[in-house]
Amino acid sequence: MEKLWAGRLESGIDQAANELNASIRFDFRMVEQDIEGSIAHATMLAAQKIITGEDWEAISSGLRAILNDLKSGALSVDMSSEDVHTFVEAELTRRIGDAGKRLHTARSRNDQVALDLRMYLRQQAGELKGLTEEAVRVLCGRAEELADAILPGYTHMQRAQPVTFGHHLMAYAMMLMRDLERMRDCLKRMDALPLGCCALAGTTYPLDRPLTALLLGFDRLSLNSMDGVSDRDFVIELASCLSIEMMHLSRLAEEIVLWSSWEFQFIELDDAFSTGSSIMPQKKNPDMAELIRGKTGRVYGNLMALLTVLKGLPLAYNKDMQEDKEAVFDSVDTLKQCLTVLAPMLKTMRPRRDKMRAAASAGFINATDCADYLTKKGVPFRTAYQVTGKLVAYCIERGRTLESLPLAEYQTFHPLFENDVYAAIDLDACVSRRTSLGGPSPDSVLSQAETVRHALECGNYAVGAPAKE
Repeated sequence: MEKLWAGRLESGIDQAANELNASIRFDFRMVEQDIEGSIAHATMLAAQKIITGEDWEAISSGLRAILNDLKSGALSVDMSSEDVHTFVEAELTRRIGDAGKRLHTARSRNDQVALDLRMYLRQQAGELKGLTEEAVRVLCGRAEELADAILPGYTHMQRAQPVTFGHHLMAYAMMLMRDLERMRDCLKRMDALPLGCCALAGTTYPLDRPLTALLLGFDRLSLNSMDGVSDRDFVIELASCLSIEMMHLSRLAEEIVLWSSWEFQFIELDDAFSTGSSIMPQKKNPDMAELIRGKTGRVYGNLMALLTVLKGLPLAYNKDMQEDKEAVFDSVDTLKQCLTVLAPMLKTMRPRRDKMRAAASAGFINATDCADYLTKKGVPFRTAYQVTGKLVAYCIERGRTLESLPLAEYQTFHPLFENDVYAAIDLDACVSRRTSLGGPSPDSVLSQAETVRHALECGNYAVGAPAKE
């Protein structure tokens, strides 16, 4: 197939060089956006009388027919094409003749690909938002169901204080809400039309760029033609958003791996999201969670690749920028695949309340509440802290818990201990009394879930409580 740039060079391109140069194998996924952008461009050209109404009619109908034939399978991509733009223009010209050759008036592949990429990523970001919202809804549902399921909260992977499983799950819901907020902000900066910048220096044709923007759903126009064709900030920003979200998924996946282990047994994954061993018949492996955790690295790598490609490029367009697509496409595909598995895996996992409660009862995670008990009786907190630390050491030496220690022995450590200490260190009471905003009490968990659900319904992903009324 003849190159769009044929004319200046006398000999054909080397085969190996052509394979290095061609991008059709990965940029063809933008064909719908390429055709939509071309129809809008032709409509604007006709409105400005740069092309005739007859040519516009032929171009528009020809492009729609190409897209319909691609969707139906009547037309397949010509992999000898250099890129998606070459394929579409060549097929259009084959079908409608010289009118097809007028489509590229006042346009370059530089602003064309910048447009296609913005439109494609805008669509993909919308799909990712939908999948993320579904994961948040599942987390909220499981959190409401398990708002009173007590388990140890950990710091340094050591049992620390009592929380609820619902509270733990809502922490991840909050992370994903921030991911949605970042995605929304990223889309704002993606919403600038580059078409009309041409190769780098605009054009002498009387374009109506606002009309093109209106037809394609852009609210803003790029204001500098060199920046318009060379800007890939929106690609890097999206790749960064995807990396942060994958980090959140990876953290949750790591906990799922731990929770489902024989050592924890806090949950059991459904068989549909587990695998077995080829040699050990007893195994039930959390492979889906492990893969989510593992795939995070490739998304990080794509972000670093994009930053590295762009770090030394002079203005305006350089062929290096062709490397942006495979990296960001892979990140989009990877996150989409992980989210598609995550929501049903969370929905079907079976919590083990008994195992959570047993773990919470064995780790002195009510020690802080014991110290708070003394503090509320007038003992300085640091003194209460030291007394409780000695109590814990005493219990460990004797194989006891704070709940099983007789009152007489309590009083050898401090005379202000009374019978009401047992109510103060009861695990259910420890959790239910934590009513500070954002705490793990069952009522707090239910309130958090309600707030998040409302934010999703309103499309306002910022869920932090205001500091001032």
